[in-house]
Formats: sequence, structure tokens, C-alpha cells
Amino acid sequence: MLTLTENASTIVKTLVEQNLPTQDAGLRFSQLDGQESALTVETAEQALPGDQVVEQAGAKVFLDETAAVALGDQILDADVDDTGSVQFSITPAVAPTA
Repeated sequence: MLTLTENASTIVKTLVEQNLPTQDAGLRFSQLDGQESALTVETAEQALPGDQVVEQAGAKVFLDETAAVALGDQILDADVDDTGSVQFSITPAVAPTA
């Protein structure tokens, strides 16, 4: 399942609060129509039927079926660049060593 870093959780919460300040709102990742490898990111009032919901540190992320498969067992990080744009990055989760 997708994991959010502390930065990602903070940025997701901020984006959602600025755009849709409701309790059920979150950030939704979904497949871009006609582009199998591209995902869109947008604020959403609530999860849609079939969405996987990831909640971490107060941040809510909704993943459509395609995004849930693509982002399963990944780590979502986020930063804000010098122009104020949010940059998301995805890295594979590292299995714990014994």
C-alpha cells in the first residue's frame, strides 16, 4: 500500500485545505484518459466508488484502480519548489532487513 512521507502528508493536507476545506476531502490520483502511464492529481471532495483510500497523519489520498496498482508498495514524497509548485516523487518502498 502507498506510504506518505511526513513532507507529503503535510503538503497533501495543505493543498486539500486550501481547495476543499471539508472533512472528507483528499487528493485523488487517477489515470489520465488515453495515457496508460500517466496519472493525474487533483483535489476531490470525497473518494469515488472503487477508490483505495490512504490516510496518514491526517492526509487523505484517493487512488483509482489504476493508480492503486501503479503506486502499491511505493513511497510518495513531495516538495515545494522555488516558484511555489508542488513536486511529487515516487520511490519504491524498501523491505526491512532482518
